[in-house]
Amino acid sequence: MATGFFWDERCFWFGGGNYAFTQPVGGLVQPFVSGGIPEQPETKRRLKNLMDVTGLTHALDAQNADPATRDDLLRIHPASYIREFKAVSDSGGGELGMRTPFGQGGYEQAALSAGLAKAAVAGVMNGTLDNAYALSRPPGHHCLPEFPNGFCLLANIAIAVEAARAIEPDLKVAVLDWDVHHGNGTEAIYLDRADTLTISIHQDHNYPMDTGDASVRGHGNCNVNIPLPPGGGHDTYVRVMDQIVLPSLAKFAPDLIVVASGYDAAAIDPLGRMLATAETFQAMTNMVMAAADALCDGRLVLVHEGGYSEVYVPFCGHAAIATMAGSKIKADDPFAATFAARQPGKAFQAFLDNWVDDLAAFHGA
Repeated sequence: MATGFFWDERCFWFGGGNYAFTQPVGGLVQPFVSGGIPEQPETKRRLKNLMDVTGLTHALDAQNADPATRDDLLRIHPASYIREFKAVSDSGGGELGMRTPFGQGGYEQAALSAGLAKAAVAGVMNGTLDNAYALSRPPGHHCLPEFPNGFCLLANIAIAVEAARAIEPDLKVAVLDWDVHHGNGTEAIYLDRADTLTISIHQDHNYPMDTGDASVRGHGNCNVNIPLPPGGGHDTYVRVMDQIVLPSLAKFAPDLIVVASGYDAAAIDPLGRMLATAETFQAMTNMVMAAADALCDGRLVLVHEGGYSEVYVPFCGHAAIATMAGSKIKADDPFAATFAARQPGKAFQAFLDNWVDDLAAFHGA
């Protein structure tokens, strides 16, 4: 048995259309020389490249997967949405929601992205893998059943989870989202269900700006939102994991843990301001692995979501994946000293600690 790593070069070929950052080109919005939205292939491709160079890829069970089928998609998305998505994709691409442009073939690439997540979950659930990582692109955690947004066109994790439930209907699943943006799509899909615990650690009112409040608890209090002030840093994320996430997981006692693993909480990310580091993602991965070992025989899957720094995402992702694999292969963080010096000072850290304590009390953790 080993750590599975699911990826496909075709996911790197997904195109985001004629955008400049998050705005369509036109009027006074000038095109970039390189073009496109922040969700571009190089962050993911450079992660895979770094893994190849260090040798980490060879320490994993690296494989491709089939695209998610139409039946897989229909467990989450209505047929009307799938038809419209496919028609626009076949006719050259366009945009169906908010900040979700795609080119021709975008439907097939999104289905492949969801298929990678599905295969990762299946491999862990059928016992052929210890744990698994899906390098999915485009991402999925913002996608609602009928409305794509935030660069997300299909709800990758929910599609993977419901495919597993087609085999094991009583499966209890916990979805932990540490992307810097609120996992509003996953929340919306599972808010009225007690068989899925959704936990989202995110920068307060970053994106979407109207979701992610701690007061949204869902059926059976199975939705746990953890909004954090900008600049939280490493110690705050570890405190959140220790005081809120791990107790919530223990109380729910899942059969499987899936992590929406975005790296945009990392320092220098253009879409986040949380100052997490590669060490932060290594620590959180260690903590959730320990929880999985204690609660569900180690059944853990990480599915790649956001992260928009070409230079730093590779080191953060490498740290998480090497930790999952128990590998001694490291990619030393070249920014470690710089970011350590930029963590919160004593006064701000005390404020952050109180913030987390209040959230822990609210959630009964």
